Amino acid sequence: MSTSTKSAAPPGVQNPPAPAPPKAPSARTTWRRALRRDWQLYSLALLPLLFFLVFRYLPMLGNVIAFRRFEPGGSIFGEQWVGLRYVEMFFNDPTFWQVFRNTLWIGGLTLVFCFPIPIVLALLLNEVRRRSLKRFVQSVSYLPHFLSMVIVAGITLQMLASDGPVNHVLGWFGHDPIRFIQEPEWFRTIYVGSEIWQTAGWGTILYLAALTTIDEDLYEAARIDGANRWQQIWHVTLPGIRPTMITLLILNIGTFMAVGFEKVLLLYNALTYPTADVISTYVYRTGVESSSFSYAAAIGLFEAIIGLVLITSANQLSRRTVGTSLW
Repeated sequence: MSTSTKSAAPPGVQNPPAPAPPKAPSARTTWRRALRRDWQLYSLALLPLLFFLVFRYLPMLGNVIAFRRFEPGGSIFGEQWVGLRYVEMFFNDPTFWQVFRNTLWIGGLTLVFCFPIPIVLALLLNEVRRRSLKRFVQSVSYLPHFLSMVIVAGITLQMLASDGPVNHVLGWFGHDPIRFIQEPEWFRTIYVGSEIWQTAGWGTILYLAALTTIDEDLYEAARIDGANRWQQIWHVTLPGIRPTMITLLILNIGTFMAVGFEKVLLLYNALTYPTADVISTYVYRTGVESSSFSYAAAIGLFEAIIGLVLITSANQLSRRTVGTSLW
């Protein structure tokens, strides 16, 4: 017969109260403790935060001139409230709709061709077993990323000039020289081609890093099940890098309307405006060259709203379909 080890209190004496559970630290206390412990690490984020504050968030206040009449030399927030006057102006401007279509075309072609090529290149490099060959291909493909936009545009213009190397090669086959730079129908091909050359190699870095996280046991199990190399890529490799692919796709969709301003500005000319002029270059000419700052601000705000809607919609669609999203 067992006896209890807990003795009862003597008659007339109350049991002592049970000790209170330890109080959980508040979120503010936890944050302060972490800040004191790792202040060196948090200090590294100070300059990036200042950069985004000064060059990204504070300039947003200037969007108010899209609804106010701005006069040079006056208030930076405009002189007079005009409502949606400038919005109505660009909605009724045929030139705006032309550059809007050009932006959609160039942005869509860039997304269709420039997004999958780094994935294909990363998969090919992952299959290379000779380390020396793999490093050589990576170095050659990464190099254009480190060239300035002016150099890239200069190389493109020189290669495609009427007396350039491309037309010399065409001349060997009896073809007349083609004015690539002056013909509007060639601009989109030139832009997308130069974009692929400049960004494809650098874009493989994230995919190659994602490939290293795939468990080798999955490949071993696939080989045991009789899967060939293509089937392993389809059923193991691509699902393994799918989160990275979805994340980069969402980011690319978010910048869909922000077609590279610098490259377009350096490559286009008055003859190629019908296919080359995009919203960013139109805003530049309208705001900086023509000093119509309020009108340019209204167009820029419209472009930003479309970008916000695109990235939000892509994120929600990705979350519901594949379960991966940015936030």
